[in-house]
Amino acid sequence: MWAGFALLSAVFAAMTSILAKIGLENVNSNLAVAIRTIVVLVLAWAMVFFTGAQEGIAAISRRSFVFLVLSGIATGLSWLCYFRALQLGPASRVIPIDKTSVVIGMILAFVILKEVLTIKAAIGGLLIAAGTFVLIF
Repeated sequence: MWAGFALLSAVFAAMTSILAKIGLENVNSNLAVAIRTIVVLVLAWAMVFFTGAQEGIAAISRRSFVFLVLSGIATGLSWLCYFRALQLGPASRVIPIDKTSVVIGMILAFVILKEVLTIKAAIGGLLIAAGTFVLIF
């Protein structure tokens, strides 16, 4: 089931890039991120209430809350930089560079989360990185 959600995430992320590039025409990139964020905020809270997840708010630990806030800050900074890059550059080159986050995320998972680095993961990460460089140069 997780793989299906991951695939849907990839499809929606790809759509996000193309729709954003079109929507950024004659719009300040920071303003565009703010509009997008409002939509995401409303959608996320709608899902919380639709699924009844609001009951879990009181159970969130301080540690989890801090890291979720930090994750939100990282997301916001990522979106601001991504939209500016999309506004200034061709989507066909911005998108692959942005996707190097896959390799960076893998490295962070191995270093910070102490996940096991398998030979398969190492080769896959190197292939993703190599493919990205081929696409952007």
